[in-house]
Amino acid sequence: MRYDSSVQSSGQSSVQTFHVENFGCRATQADGAALERQFETRGLARAPSAHADLVILNTCTVTNSADQDARAAIRRLQRQNPLAKIIVTGCYAQRAPAEIAALPGVSCVIGNSHKDQLAEIALQNFADIPLDSGWRSASSAAMSGIHFQPALAAEANGFIPVSNLTAGSRKPEASLYVSDIFAHTELLAAPVFESAYSSHSDDRTRPNLKVQDGCDNRCSFCVIPSVRGHSRSLPLPQIIREVNTLVAAGYRELVISGINLGRWGRDLESRHPASGSRKEAGDRKEAEGRKEAEGRKEAEGRKEAEGRKEAEGRKEAGDRKEAGDRKPNFVSLLRSILAETQLEKLRISSVEPMDWSDQLIALVASSPRIAKHAHVPLQSGSDAVLRRMHRKYRPWHYREKIEKIHAAIPTAAIGADVMAGFPGETDANFEATRRLIADLPFTYLHVFTYSARPGTPAAAMPNQVPVHIARERNKILRHLAAEKKQAFMKSFLGKTLPAITLNTILNRPGGEFTEALTDNYQKLFLKGRYEPNRWITAQIEEMKEGALRGNIAPLPE
Repeated sequence: MRYDSSVQSSGQSSVQTFHVENFGCRATQADGAALERQFETRGLARAPSAHADLVILNTCTVTNSADQDARAAIRRLQRQNPLAKIIVTGCYAQRAPAEIAALPGVSCVIGNSHKDQLAEIALQNFADIPLDSGWRSASSAAMSGIHFQPALAAEANGFIPVSNLTAGSRKPEASLYVSDIFAHTELLAAPVFESAYSSHSDDRTRPNLKVQDGCDNRCSFCVIPSVRGHSRSLPLPQIIREVNTLVAAGYRELVISGINLGRWGRDLESRHPASGSRKEAGDRKEAEGRKEAEGRKEAEGRKEAEGRKEAEGRKEAGDRKEAGDRKPNFVSLLRSILAETQLEKLRISSVEPMDWSDQLIALVASSPRIAKHAHVPLQSGSDAVLRRMHRKYRPWHYREKIEKIHAAIPTAAIGADVMAGFPGETDANFEATRRLIADLPFTYLHVFTYSARPGTPAAAMPNQVPVHIARERNKILRHLAAEKKQAFMKSFLGKTLPAITLNTILNRPGGEFTEALTDNYQKLFLKGRYEPNRWITAQIEEMKEGALRGNIAPLPE
């Protein structure tokens, strides 16, 4: 199976087209890939946003700037493609559906709660656009040819739209499909590629597969749990199928990601299906209890034999319970991917500090098939700020984790997310953060200026930091991060590093360069032209333009 970037026409002259535009994090990108798969499965073809019949904006809402970006995109699309049906989905759509529905040009708002059914909802709402593929679900076949009003579509499909949320008739009412995200149990999964819109699937590299969604933490600044719901995991068999499909298609590195990736498996049952579900285990336990009671009543004179039987039964039940209690976890997921696939390189995206267990660190350190890269969110180095953020670790816990990772994997790239200007952050609090970062062996930082999100506890906290102060602190941390990145890259001059070639060829003074990414997450410009998706060993020669430069290392004699 190839993950092709286009779908061939069924031969008709007019093929319905779509375009998905993603905003924000890797999880949103992964959702977008799953949406593309939904439409392609139904026979629709991709097209540029300026020409597509349906344009899906898959939004982010982690900051106010993310909301602004989505609104700007809606205005741009309305100018460029006034005939398109604009569908807004994603986190912003889940958080503020009425706000989006009121915007000119928006035809439909579909929250994360209904994103797994987005293509079907879209096609039912805009059924006047013909389907070339002949695809029909049971419901859409019954409704063919009808242009649905929100209430009718909702009644037909059991959806729970939020309708009539805006007053007035300034624009045609958009259809809205948003419900309780915490009742949502689906997880969209489709690989995202480094070059998603390449015309040749062979040019795509480094797919990203989302294996976990949602979050059960309640950080005081974060809106994500309220727009993505409870933590939920992609079942292991489905992950293995996706990975094996990608490997068979020729991909050599895979990034696994999630909203709270280290929590993968906590919501799943036993790793051993033969041991049964919790309900089955409960039924067995109840049956065993009844059998034991009946045995005591009916065979009172055979106490010794029954005693032996009961002991054996307890041991058997204990064995089953032990097997049932061996729930899957993130380390077991990694081990399963390594054992059950031929994937050459597995890269882990962001994992929370307290999920970097000794077992995880040891596995990353020992396996040549796991990239030497750790992204460990920090947010703040101040104990007082971390407490107000409702983070589950203290600065000394974080320091210990980073030092353990660095000791076990000295060449690993170690990155972190850091927030500047959280409410109540004093100069002393900020200095504690700056000092912790300066002390630790970071390779890079993602620095964010605090942005108040409606409905979060932090938005109502006193002593909001003035924006100009928060931005100045952001600048200080970015400067420190740049110094650390420079020092890390410099440490590899004259050495060799494994790297995977990407699909970008650059023309620079001195000739052509192929962009590559090292095992430890450093951008590399490799002298010459090389095919993408190829693992090589590079001899690092210099640093230039914020990246390493080098040649393919000669083979040992």
